[in-house]
Amino acid sequence: MQVPFKIDLTNKVAVVTGGGGVLCSSFAKALALCNARVAVLDLRMESAQKVADEIIAAGGEAIGVAANVLEKESLEEAKKVVNEKFGTCDILINGAGGNHPKGTTTKEYLFAEDLKSKEDITTFFNLDPEGIEFVFNLNFIGTLLPTQIFAKDMIDKKDSVILNISSMNAFTPLTKIPAYSGAKAAISNFTQWLAVHFSKVGIRVNAIAPGFFLTNQNRSLLMKEDGTYTERAQKILSQTPMGRFGENEELIGTLLWLVDEKASGFVNGVVIPVDGGFSAYSGV
Repeated sequence: MQVPFKIDLTNKVAVVTGGGGVLCSSFAKALALCNARVAVLDLRMESAQKVADEIIAAGGEAIGVAANVLEKESLEEAKKVVNEKFGTCDILINGAGGNHPKGTTTKEYLFAEDLKSKEDITTFFNLDPEGIEFVFNLNFIGTLLPTQIFAKDMIDKKDSVILNISSMNAFTPLTKIPAYSGAKAAISNFTQWLAVHFSKVGIRVNAIAPGFFLTNQNRSLLMKEDGTYTERAQKILSQTPMGRFGENEELIGTLLWLVDEKASGFVNGVVIPVDGGFSAYSGV
């Protein structure tokens, strides 16, 4: 891959959670191209190592590390590996997250007849509490715990940065996915809280809120097997003034700007939409 511009991250250690995924693997590769030493963290070691190997093959420095962002002990073990191999963390990208079918309603709107239907319909009233909890934990707790572990490295350290991944759902919740929307709204709020809380120890905290990008998690919801768009994808595109999904590389410029102290040293506690105009469009 190529980056839109280069920043100097020489001798910086970057930790990327969810680094085996489509978007966060791009983040990891971009940081490595700017000379950061990148620790790719993922629940699946094979996914983390695959990305690390690709970075190394391109001339960068990287390690793959297995880590469960919902388990403090797992993260502490991951931190030991990062510290031993690369040193203390300078940049933390909290990218782990996602949705789950058990936190999703079948329909966009509730109709009275749905409550009497004999069909297999998930309404608001029979959403699985465990599914809701899993989605909220994966996104919010999965951001809080890595921050608790790795931000200890950053205190009073020059140019320390945390970047969280929010979503357009945080601004305007999408239909059918209350758990994911609520969790991402929590991420945005937490980003602001952390920015204030860490302001006296030299750690900046910001977030990117991607619009709609095709990933492994949402591909089946947005694309049919024949390669055409699903009805939901068509609705999304009708509300996106640029009329298309984003490309992974289109997040990289915002990423690099936010992690570069020279470019954004006074930017703190903000959530930047990268959404093709979705958040600006009223639908009329």
